[in-house]
Amino acid sequence: MPATTIAVLPFVNMSSNPENEYFSDGITEEIINALAKIESLQVTSRTSSFFFKGKAAPIKEVAETLDVSVILEGSVRSAGNTVRITAQLIQAEDDFHFWSETWDRKLENIFEIQDEISLLIAEKLREQYGHFEIAEHLVEKQTESIDAYEYSLKAKFLLNKWNPDDVKKAIELWSKALAIDPNHIPSLTGIADAYGFLGVTQNMPYEEAWTKTSEYTNKALELDPGNAPAHYQLANISFFVKADFQEAYKYAQRSVALQPNYPEAQQFLAFLYLISGDKKQAWEHLERALEIDPLNEETIFYKAYYHHTAGEFEEALDILNQRLEKNPQNLPALITKCYSLLNINRQDEALAILDQAPEGLVPPGDALGIPCLAHIISKDKTQSDLCFEELLKQAQNPMAFQQHAYLIQAYALKEEYDNAFEWLEKAIAMKSPILLLSFSGSLNSNLRKDKRYKVFHSKLYGQLPKAKQQKEKTALLDDKTATNYSNSLLTYMVEEQPYLSPDLSLRSLAERIEIHPNQLSWLLNDRLGKNFNQFINHYRVEHFKSLAVDEANSHISLIGLAYESGFNSKTVFNTYFKKEVEMTPKEWLKAQ
Repeated sequence: MPATTIAVLPFVNMSSNPENEYFSDGITEEIINALAKIESLQVTSRTSSFFFKGKAAPIKEVAETLDVSVILEGSVRSAGNTVRITAQLIQAEDDFHFWSETWDRKLENIFEIQDEISLLIAEKLREQYGHFEIAEHLVEKQTESIDAYEYSLKAKFLLNKWNPDDVKKAIELWSKALAIDPNHIPSLTGIADAYGFLGVTQNMPYEEAWTKTSEYTNKALELDPGNAPAHYQLANISFFVKADFQEAYKYAQRSVALQPNYPEAQQFLAFLYLISGDKKQAWEHLERALEIDPLNEETIFYKAYYHHTAGEFEEALDILNQRLEKNPQNLPALITKCYSLLNINRQDEALAILDQAPEGLVPPGDALGIPCLAHIISKDKTQSDLCFEELLKQAQNPMAFQQHAYLIQAYALKEEYDNAFEWLEKAIAMKSPILLLSFSGSLNSNLRKDKRYKVFHSKLYGQLPKAKQQKEKTALLDDKTATNYSNSLLTYMVEEQPYLSPDLSLRSLAERIEIHPNQLSWLLNDRLGKNFNQFINHYRVEHFKSLAVDEANSHISLIGLAYESGFNSKTVFNTYFKKEVEMTPKEWLKAQ
């Protein structure tokens, strides 16, 4: 896990109009996305950060829940063509506010503001917690049109409600944004995501929805071949439309390579490794997704799915029951719970779940297939024969993907292996994507006894490569250059006393000794063993000591002497003094 972990809490909308909440949410999300681009900085995903929206939870509790060391909070006030943004960084363990800033800017420069804020936050994190490299820019200008940008923010605000009515409204807003700027990439990837949602939830014809998702995704990639969300959409298209497992893996892997902090792509890779049988690699990616997005219901569901696929059905049921208590209409959790129950011979409970489910929630394929498997396992020949005949009839439809999968599982449970593999061949020819989900499942365990299983396993999944070992990062300076810069820096600190300026930053110090800020950060942490704030505040503490013992300064308060030494905060002064000297300034002075 990276040493520096941060959660960006939803910026508070301070505008007079409560409807401007979409704008403050948008600013928050842009900062999350910008910081997530920094390697070695772990940023909690939007879903988990926004869990705390509107909740007055203590900072320490939030940090413990999200498993982060730093919290960023702020506010946004927009009026006409102006915007005021405030932000502050809090060291969670001791609720220490170690940096804050306010920006008053014109709305027309919104992307420059976001870039400026994100870069400054990254700089302050590096100064406080240690080395990582920062690019020259973290936020690129999306569009020349503020109207297109605002339509896109409003649409994303609606999409995040994840219900068909709001998603349809989001599509209307993204269509308006694209009418103004057809090349606005966030609108292209957003509308692609929205159509995929409508297709999956059957609120739009499957083929029509995924065709639109493909069109908008490909347009986004034409404009930006390195767009991580677009590659993630391609992975979904490859899996759920083309039933091409290897292609889905390729795009998911590319998405993670482009944006390692992208939880959806991490959990999708975990899912692919899991169904192909590589549980070790699956857990590594799932663990990463859980670190980034620990409160996301989808990510938690994947943890349950991992246990289910690993044959740990009781562990899976514990997590699934918690999900269903929170949301009884969580369809993936409900269906997976039925599968887990079938695997431990609790068929009656699985059937009761379907009977009690709200009307229309369970898709027709599951509503037929699960009872069929339950009756076969129970050896209820009368009921299983009735269900099986209907399942066989419905499976003749080339688009009845769920029925294809259930029919193969039914043949496996009946130990009619020739029929199972014959149907499997037909379903593969029809590019039935649900097969990729079900073939390696536990209810098909009987098929593993047949030598044909491995042949079809290879045909469906192929062989996924093992994760590549990460190369060790090379030093930013060679030994001789590092030694020369270290000597120059230490000499400069003594002769010029730059630490006496409270505005000194790592970047400004780098300019003074003519070195790149990334190189200075590396030099301080790797060669001198201190982050920037530890390095600078050591000099300030020593300067304070020399002033404090000088009788000529006896008329000046201790905090006054601290300010003369370069500190600009009483809290920061007391914190660093105690760390350096292991006693308070008053105790130290008394001991002299």
